[in-house]
Amino acid sequence: MPGFLKTTCAAVALAAFAATGALAQSASTTYPAAYADMVAAAKKEGKVVVYSPTDSGQANALISAFQKKYPGVTIDYNDLSNTAIYNRVVSEFAARQVGGDVVWSVGLDLQVRLVEDGLAESYASPEAQNLPGFAKYKDAAYLTSIEPGVILYNKKLVPAAMVPKNLADLTRLMKENKEVFRGKVASWDPEKSGQGYVAMQDDMRHNPGFWSLMSAFGEAGGKIYSNSGQMREKVVSGEEIIAFYVNGAYATEWVKANPTLGIIYSDERTSAVSRAALIAKNAPHPNAARLLIDFMLSQEGQKVMGESGLPSVRSDVEGVPNFKSLNELANGKLQPIALDAALLENLDKTKRADFFTRWKQAMRR
Repeated sequence: MPGFLKTTCAAVALAAFAATGALAQSASTTYPAAYADMVAAAKKEGKVVVYSPTDSGQANALISAFQKKYPGVTIDYNDLSNTAIYNRVVSEFAARQVGGDVVWSVGLDLQVRLVEDGLAESYASPEAQNLPGFAKYKDAAYLTSIEPGVILYNKKLVPAAMVPKNLADLTRLMKENKEVFRGKVASWDPEKSGQGYVAMQDDMRHNPGFWSLMSAFGEAGGKIYSNSGQMREKVVSGEEIIAFYVNGAYATEWVKANPTLGIIYSDERTSAVSRAALIAKNAPHPNAARLLIDFMLSQEGQKVMGESGLPSVRSDVEGVPNFKSLNELANGKLQPIALDAALLENLDKTKRADFFTRWKQAMRR
């Protein structure tokens, strides 16, 4: 991509973009002079293929908004698990039959692995300047959301005096009130959920009480699940009464629809996972892929996703949950998982094996 326009040329460029429907996505962002050419090239490509585990209900609004803004460029959306996405990208590249363009995944460690292994295209999005530092990696991968880990509970079944304020409080409550919490607490199965594994790895590094929590969870006969939706169903039905590390982006919508449910943001520390987007190396529709990345990171795209339950990673997107508003809910203690090389520790075979050995011991498995 050519360099950014100088300030003196910005007005001319914006006028050209207006004529092609390629206006700058946000008022503070200057797009390259040749952006209109990229839009035209994307329309010739005709589509962009996306690999993602994001629920279709949350992705559909993004797809519709993008296709409306750029008629002639359709999104071919493939709903796959985080691990399946990674394996497909690797195998397609090795076979020289790359089919995917944009990889949009909550498996942050796997996304960084793709960048480090040269399986992601370098693309300095004009919107990158509007992202916080933790949300971009090597001009290749970008965070598109901020999804805090929260405690979800059934208001009718958890006594008011036993509603925890944080994870340390939940640990204590499980130990002191076995008759209430026995077999009634839920969380992730990190062996089956990439999101759960990333969340637990992050908490293990930053929360000194992590293993005490896991031990109390195991002693309480805790139940584990591979996705947040399963946890929601169990807590709503009363089969479980409380769940932790639940994806707050989903939980916020559930609470709006069901007054039986309650959300707790820790008063100590709230970790947050995100979804990272990148362009696959040798993507068959590279211009359409760049167009989608820019749209996802823009104020317009971020607002669309925010309205669909994926809070904005930016702080300047109004009318939807964003980094600033979520940090306020988290008592100023929101700590997003940074998109950086430290995530590769999650994939170290020895460390991974050690983690699961200790986790299974704590869980009495």
